[in-house]
Amino acid sequence: MRGVGVLLLAVLALVWPVAFPAAAEAAEGARQGDAPQGRVLLVGVPSLHWDDLGERTTPHLWRLARAGSAGAQSVRALGTVACPIDGWLTVSAGARASRPSGPCDALPPAPRVSGQGAVVTGFAQARHSNAESHFRAPVGLLGDTVRRSGGCTTAVGPGAALALADSRGKVDVYAPSADRMPAGTPGRCAVTVVDVDDLLRAGRDADARAAAARRADAALGRVLAQTPPGTTVLVSGISDGPAAAGPHLRVAIAAGPGVPAGGYLISDSTRRRGIVITPDVTATMLRAAGLAAPAELIGTPVRGEGRRPEGTAGVTALARHDVAAQTYKSVLPRFFLGLVISQVAFYVLAMLLLRRAHDGGGRRRVLAVTRVVALACAAVPVSTYLVNLLPWWQGGPPRLTLLGGIAAFDALIVALALAGPWRRSLLGPGTVVAAVTAATVGLDLLTGTELQLYSLMGYSPLVGGRYYGLGNIAFSVFATSVLLTGAGLAQWLVDQGAERGDGERARRWAVTAVVTLGLLAMALDGLPLWGADFGGVIAIVPGLAVAAMMVAGRRISVLRLGAFCGVGGVLVLAIAYLDHRRGSSTHLGRFFGELLAGEAVPTVERKFNAMMGTMLNPTLTPIAVAALVLLFMMLRRPGRMRAPALEQVYAHAPLLRAGLMGALATAVVGTLVNDSGMAVLALALVVAVPLALAAGAQALQPAGTAEAAAGRG
Repeated sequence: MRGVGVLLLAVLALVWPVAFPAAAEAAEGARQGDAPQGRVLLVGVPSLHWDDLGERTTPHLWRLARAGSAGAQSVRALGTVACPIDGWLTVSAGARASRPSGPCDALPPAPRVSGQGAVVTGFAQARHSNAESHFRAPVGLLGDTVRRSGGCTTAVGPGAALALADSRGKVDVYAPSADRMPAGTPGRCAVTVVDVDDLLRAGRDADARAAAARRADAALGRVLAQTPPGTTVLVSGISDGPAAAGPHLRVAIAAGPGVPAGGYLISDSTRRRGIVITPDVTATMLRAAGLAAPAELIGTPVRGEGRRPEGTAGVTALARHDVAAQTYKSVLPRFFLGLVISQVAFYVLAMLLLRRAHDGGGRRRVLAVTRVVALACAAVPVSTYLVNLLPWWQGGPPRLTLLGGIAAFDALIVALALAGPWRRSLLGPGTVVAAVTAATVGLDLLTGTELQLYSLMGYSPLVGGRYYGLGNIAFSVFATSVLLTGAGLAQWLVDQGAERGDGERARRWAVTAVVTLGLLAMALDGLPLWGADFGGVIAIVPGLAVAAMMVAGRRISVLRLGAFCGVGGVLVLAIAYLDHRRGSSTHLGRFFGELLAGEAVPTVERKFNAMMGTMLNPTLTPIAVAALVLLFMMLRRPGRMRAPALEQVYAHAPLLRAGLMGALATAVVGTLVNDSGMAVLALALVVAVPLALAAGAQALQPAGTAEAAAGRG
């Protein structure tokens, strides 16, 4: 296994030039002067979403969106719902922030007027509470950056004062609202923020909201009429509305110098055309003003890309992001509850069937059905990704279309697994399911991870844990599938070598196949251009080592396993170091920067606490416990189950044990090093255990052993 380390370095050296995006692209066009070199205006309309806009009802917003680029903004702060104060503080910090206390629906307090400026009440408390939190949001960063450059700030409205206040809570110019704004106010300073809170005050009544949207649009028109030419204009939904309405994606518009008309907004924070985040607003304001972005800033400047459909169709395309996000949010709990019930019930039933040693009437049909159901269970995760090949959020009831599409893809994969000559072998159908899963996730990583967005086993902008790359659940599914595909391929190579009388050479090719697939998966998972996953690299190295050593016939020890965990840690730190050197905005590079600055402990604590919080998850824990018990019995003590089929599986396909042990090692380590915790283990078992059961059901068929021994399809 010494060659594994060399191969790791070779893969890293090969893909490094293309897999580490440079931050220079994100900062392109930014100027760094001693004072602001440009003008920027942010109009924050908390709770504004795309369904509020109309060509006749909100003409100023409509024209601005047509003149610039637009997108759906994830306003996620620290809580599930982005409260109004949280949103403005997030703009201030350039990172997720929250109010110190008080109800979520509370509006920003009016600041104390001081001369032509104002001082925000309680700002010191907001700064302290966020600085002491695990996220350490530097509230006041935007205002401090402008002030240090020698510029001034203009705030119109209480929320705007929160966003622009420096560390002392001060803004240079203040007006209480757009209605009471003195003539020429937007032109007094290079950086101006306007708070238009009509939608917040309207509540949830549809008619009142429509009237509030018209008033907000009129206020925007008054501000734009006084804005100097050449100003970069941003409109942001900033936050959610009433907490009872739940989280939504909000409006984001950018217009002005360098922003293409009719495009989609995108940023390096999301890598998603049409999706940006609130910290991106801060980064965009600083770039538009020609100011350097501080290191604490999490967001990246937005830019325009592509071409939106004209007129109402363009607005509808952006509004559908929220349709998909809301469908994801509503279906997810019931989907996983159904997954728990069906998986645990299937495990119990399968145990009973596999324990039956006699050949009763109809048993062949029962085992055949068990095999099909097992394959269908294992194909559920990949079906949740493949369904995103269909625009299920555009037509018909999206929930029914989503679930129906998942069921259709699941049936298609099972049909493929049972269609070819491999259907008569023990590992053939399961290997096909695993290979389709691995190929789907792998190709998705190479093409921008479009299939993971809004997938029930992917991620959503409403949650805001990840916007691109490989999520923790997808990693678990991907790594497990790769290792089981490698085991199935290795078994086939060994069997072919045995038939030719060249077993030793075939064994070497089998080890090479497992290692090659594992290294490819590791590169796709860990490199910033694709997966950008920190914990996954640490987890997949020991699993790959276990599988490869078992295929090679080498002994596994706790010491060796620990050493390979260390190798994974060193490798991911090397990737993070290279990412940091190139100035990338991914969390890999940021974490290495925190290590260098001695500020990584809060991040590690936050991840650890999140992982521990999943250990008693009422949805995932039952799957993991039931599957672990069954998997342990299959791996270690098949005879005690009185299931000769499992002994036959290991007798004729012993490398299945290598794949399962490797997948289990990766899942256990992944559970400990990822903040998703139990989800990593549970989803690995959701794939691995049904595939093992499918092989067992095949082995119990009257002709199963003979076919397995004779040729394995």
